[in-house]
Amino acid sequence: MKSLKDFKVSEIRKDFPILKEKVNGKNLIYLDNSATSQKPNQVIDSIKEYYSKYNSNVHRAIHKLGEEATLKYEEAHEKVAKFINASKEEIIFTRNTTESLNLLSYTLKVGAKDNIVITEMEHHSNIVPWQQLCKRTGAKLRFIPIDKEGKLDLTKSPIDNNTKIVSVVHVSNVLGTVNPIKKICKMAHDRKALFILDAAQSAPHQKIDVKDLDVDFMAFSGHKLLAPTGIGVLYGKKKLLLSLDPFLTGGGMISDVSKNDSKWADLPNKFEAGTPNISGAIALGAAIDYIEMIGMDEIQRITKDLVTYTMEKLAELDNISIYGPGSEDRTALISFNLVGIHPHDVAEILDKEGIAIRAGHLCAKPLMKVLGVNAVCRISPYFYNTKEEVNYFVSSLKKVQEVFTQ
Repeated sequence: MKSLKDFKVSEIRKDFPILKEKVNGKNLIYLDNSATSQKPNQVIDSIKEYYSKYNSNVHRAIHKLGEEATLKYEEAHEKVAKFINASKEEIIFTRNTTESLNLLSYTLKVGAKDNIVITEMEHHSNIVPWQQLCKRTGAKLRFIPIDKEGKLDLTKSPIDNNTKIVSVVHVSNVLGTVNPIKKICKMAHDRKALFILDAAQSAPHQKIDVKDLDVDFMAFSGHKLLAPTGIGVLYGKKKLLLSLDPFLTGGGMISDVSKNDSKWADLPNKFEAGTPNISGAIALGAAIDYIEMIGMDEIQRITKDLVTYTMEKLAELDNISIYGPGSEDRTALISFNLVGIHPHDVAEILDKEGIAIRAGHLCAKPLMKVLGVNAVCRISPYFYNTKEEVNYFVSSLKKVQEVFTQ
């Protein structure tokens, strides 16, 4: 199987039709992959093939179209399971990371004397569901703080014997910090707490082995790893999924229904009520095929190299603040501010140059308060980006500074 070393990046880029587009008359430089990645032809074609050749519902029909749709949908579960070293029945398809975490917040049990531990660097998707669970039950929400480098300060961990759930982001979507998940997971298990991993930012960039990490649950979104929007994954240990009540009920998730009672279907159908996002699941499988064709080790290597190079180029600028640890301790994203220039202004001017970045609070308002800012700029390269694009981006930042110093 070929790897990125066997391809030129220019060849890889041919698989991504949007990268040929112009923005404001300029060649598109897409540096917002942490928000959503672009999609290769292989993924786009898989969606078209489903709707044009075997569009049908799954698990219901006995006709040829239904059988093929069901086969492809089940294959998608198998591909995801292999991708993270789980079993097929431990893979639940949801809409996204947010829905996966909400599913858990409505099915896990806590009491008024219990507490839930998260961190100061969480995305709103891993804050708000737990806030609401605490409001419903009287449980307390506690935070592991960050230090000046943007890393978790585990010496101040609030995990104790009353902790029932520890839910932690693998990689911060603001700081790029890669957290020591195995260590935190062990801290949770030593206190008999469940451990949940938000892998939205890590799944596109590094190999994840749920058995090695020993996480109880893990959530990630397809749209950040080449798949379409509207398809997400919840992994859960089989024994835990069997112990939980379903989040949604209705068609597709039952084995029997009478006037007065119902029995649930086997995993994973128990948690996949109604008609699922069939084309999205199939396309997620195609995205995983594409990632494995390139090789996750190669993807991690090339994005790491891009981030290191970008950090070095940004260091040449005056009046810039970069948030988070050094390049050796972060994944493929960088948040920064140009002193005296609002992030929205930076993003707007860069957009005129054909450069797409993210600007704002990045759905992490509590972390923004810790950093002492209201908003930041964020760039997040992926394996189809180039150092030439980074050079143009940095030179464009210099133009932004010139505009605001005139």
